[in-house]
Amino acid sequence: MANDRWAQAAFKARVDEVLTRVVAEEADRFAAIDASLAAVAERLKASVAHGKRLRAAFCYWGWRAVGQPDSDALVRAAASMELVHAAAVVHDDLIDDSPLRHGRPTAHVALRRAVSGRRGTSDAVDEVAAARSLAMLVGDLLMSLAGQLFATCGLPSAYVARARPLWSVMARELIAGECLEILRTGTGPDTATALKVVRYKTAKYTVEHPLLIGGALAGAGARLREGYSAYGLPLGEAFQLRDDLLGLFGDPEHTGKANADDVHGHRPTTLLAETWRLADDEARELLRALLGRPDLNGEDLDVVRSTMRRLKAPDRIEDMIAARVEEALAALHELAVPEQAATALTALAHSVSVRLS
Repeated sequence: MANDRWAQAAFKARVDEVLTRVVAEEADRFAAIDASLAAVAERLKASVAHGKRLRAAFCYWGWRAVGQPDSDALVRAAASMELVHAAAVVHDDLIDDSPLRHGRPTAHVALRRAVSGRRGTSDAVDEVAAARSLAMLVGDLLMSLAGQLFATCGLPSAYVARARPLWSVMARELIAGECLEILRTGTGPDTATALKVVRYKTAKYTVEHPLLIGGALAGAGARLREGYSAYGLPLGEAFQLRDDLLGLFGDPEHTGKANADDVHGHRPTTLLAETWRLADDEARELLRALLGRPDLNGEDLDVVRSTMRRLKAPDRIEDMIAARVEEALAALHELAVPEQAATALTALAHSVSVRLS
């Protein structure tokens, strides 16, 4: 598969086709159990309606870089990475109480309609709690479906067996990252802590683990696996650092997210940690008054943004992104992989770090 814009779009279309079909089949089986499950089944389908399919692409090229050929079975295996992501998104939006994703209501918000006016529901608080519980279960079902798609992708069973243990590692580290974010939310901003959350919550399952799983499927040797990690980990961190910037400075029309989430939730982002590190006493006092406020408004956000700009914290994050992309590409340059794979992984590195959403 040549690495040009058309080819990237064609790969995404192949992944989308697999996800749409597999999730629709599962949603139909789920809804057939009882008519009242229809709204939950619709959320399953909605969970895979959008996405850049970066995780699938890294899994794909983790396989191709070993010298293995393209196949539909490989695309199915790669598509399972996107179901892991879909599950993580549902759970993350629930944990963060985010109202929007891709410009549409998140699962726990959309599912309020399914429980609205139920007999026995006494007030809106009960409905919100019920909708949140349904969303949690949607995420659980997506993660289960991810494992099922991977196990039945169609590649030889011996190939799947040697990659399957990496799923446990991926799940453990992803959940550890989510737990760390919860435990660190509202605490004193610290850059080292924030980067650890970035590494485990996002970086590993976005780039490093898909690459390693694709490589394991293909029988990659130790040297190549080490190179995948050396390329994947800094690039995954760059991905999340870009998300931090977009979360506050991005255009909601492009990001599809509410840009007050990180400040409203006082989350342990690297952007906030670097702002705090660079701030004087006056700026810190101002930030203390705004971070985590439930009644945060547009003017408050503008104050936070102007403070960050004055301290040049966004510039610092841009420097961190650039350094990590450079580190990733240097590691890639050291790997003996087919030219086609090197070209694709170089293009992916740029698309991960330079984006509007």
